[in-house]
Amino acid sequence: MTTPNLQVRRATVDDVPKLVALWKVEGLPCAELEQRFKEFQLVESDRGEFLGTFALLISGLEGCIHSEAFAHPEQADALRDVLWERAQIQAKNFGLVRVWTQLAVPFWHTNGFQYASQEVLAKLPASFAGSARPWLFLQMREESAAPPVSLDKEFELFKQSEKEQTQEVFRQARLLKGVATIIALVVLLFIVVMSIRLFRAQHQTQPPRPASSQTTGPE
Repeated sequence: MTTPNLQVRRATVDDVPKLVALWKVEGLPCAELEQRFKEFQLVESDRGEFLGTFALLISGLEGCIHSEAFAHPEQADALRDVLWERAQIQAKNFGLVRVWTQLAVPFWHTNGFQYASQEVLAKLPASFAGSARPWLFLQMREESAAPPVSLDKEFELFKQSEKEQTQEVFRQARLLKGVATIIALVVLLFIVVMSIRLFRAQHQTQPPRPASSQTTGPE
């Protein structure tokens, strides 16, 4: 479903109202998630509709996917695929050892997630504490080979974040420019209409010019 008409990006504060609308459909805790909007990735259509979203919470070298929501349920798996592709890039950039989730839809099983044993659950970060549902996990790499995030990767992540923010600023600027153009055209049209009406009013109220009398000489 990855097409030029879809944009996959990190959520910004301006996206929160649209995200809330999606969260409400899924019955998610909106008040809590509003404070955590930076964890969310989203898929947006070329018309600005938010089609799907989920969050990737990172704690040390562990990640947790949570709070997914989709505008059209029939598109959910295709959108999960797009979001998961982006999440994997993030996971590799941060050097994550495991990615966890309590989302039990078949998609995650088919993408390598498996139920965590008690031994693996002992490595679950306390900050991921969720409901009583079973935890799934995907081992991204061996713990012994877990290097810290390099400065180069941190810089790349910073550049990516800045690029996304810059694109959002440009998008808003184009929108404001379009609105300003429409307002200017409306004002211009109003001035033209009023000028025409004023001209007609002046023309109608102007007194008729007296007919010139011709002087005749004596017969």
